[in-house]
Amino acid sequence: MKLNKLLSIGVLGASMIAGVANAEVRDIRIGVDVPYEPMEYRTADGELTGFDIELGNAMCEEIGIECEWVVQGWDGIIPGLMARKYDAIMSSMTINDKRREQVLFSDPYFTPPSAWFAPADSEITTPDETTLEDMSIGVQRGTLQDNYVTDMYGDVADVNRYATADDMVLDMDSGRLDIVFLDFPVGKSTLLDSEAGDYKTVGEQITEPKQYFGDGFGIAFRKRDEALAEAFNEALATLKENGTYAEIEAKYFNE
Repeated sequence: MKLNKLLSIGVLGASMIAGVANAEVRDIRIGVDVPYEPMEYRTADGELTGFDIELGNAMCEEIGIECEWVVQGWDGIIPGLMARKYDAIMSSMTINDKRREQVLFSDPYFTPPSAWFAPADSEITTPDETTLEDMSIGVQRGTLQDNYVTDMYGDVADVNRYATADDMVLDMDSGRLDIVFLDFPVGKSTLLDSEAGDYKTVGEQITEPKQYFGDGFGIAFRKRDEALAEAFNEALATLKENGTYAEIEAKYFNE
């Protein structure tokens, strides 16, 4: 009788532990900042799509949960996570030490370079303190590109910060900016592939130093949601193994 009671308690305890773990992996909301084609943007009929969206949906399907996407401006995207407006952020967020102080990151799911973009007739060939002196540089506010440009060139150039890449493009098209610094996929889609103007990349693509450019893009969670983060890590590994990740990647980065 005593043994049966102990076994019953043990089974109940194991069930409770499993229940707590499963409760962490539930239908969730994911914060995303748009538009940043090809990572996240809306189609002509208003549907959210892009590499982050498709990969995120595929991971949710692999986990067996429903994911709702919540559009949030970049300036408030981490505060929104902390305020429980959503349960995760999947919006081309670079993993770095400063953000690790606030959030728990998944394994990296994509590692893009950053790049300089300028009008096709720009005379800048190699961006440095000399060639960028007195130039008007555009960056998205609060990004790693903002941090890099501010620290490296803030003393010699006029750094202009924008809420969105689209606002930056408008000022590039009107000639109010000499050069901008962006994630390469975003710059390619908004400037190189744009019909509004004629642009080019300037200098080499940049991935160093790590203190600015981190370890690639990751999904951000509240620090206590370790089970949820691990579920996404396992789903990402599965999608890479079964070829789904490669299919999605090729759709958006066929070059």
